[in-house]
Amino acid sequence: MRFTPIPTDLARHYQLGGADAYGLPPERGVSDGTGNPCRHCLRHIPAGAGMLILAHRPFPDLQPYAETGPVFLCADACPAGGGKGLPEILSSPDYILRGYSADNRIVYGSGAVVPTARLMDEAASRLQDARIAYLHVRSARNNCFQVRIDRA
Repeated sequence: MRFTPIPTDLARHYQLGGADAYGLPPERGVSDGTGNPCRHCLRHIPAGAGMLILAHRPFPDLQPYAETGPVFLCADACPAGGGKGLPEILSSPDYILRGYSADNRIVYGSGAVVPTARLMDEAASRLQDARIAYLHVRSARNNCFQVRIDRA
């Protein structure tokens, strides 16, 4: 399996001031160094660095299961993160792990709050279910999208 960040072309769109999922320009802020995970480089935005706050919908089309929510991005261009290892941004004690079908619908029964130490094993187990095309990792406290997990 691999961790998949927000696509680079979309990150660059936002970083250049392009409209977010609500048609608004991203808000600009300065990271305090805690709790500001960039969904593109999958690293924490360093203290004092510029950051964007915007509405993101990690689904291709509007439909009832296409949740939209707030995310942070580095304000300046950053390299795409991801790969096979647990990304730096996943540093909370637990996360919601939820499976989605190929038509981007929640696969009922696949969601749970999972301790971060078990995230890799739980994700691998869920990806064995043929109904699940990919997974989302979301904040266990605020339900914010963190990163997508795909089969490698």
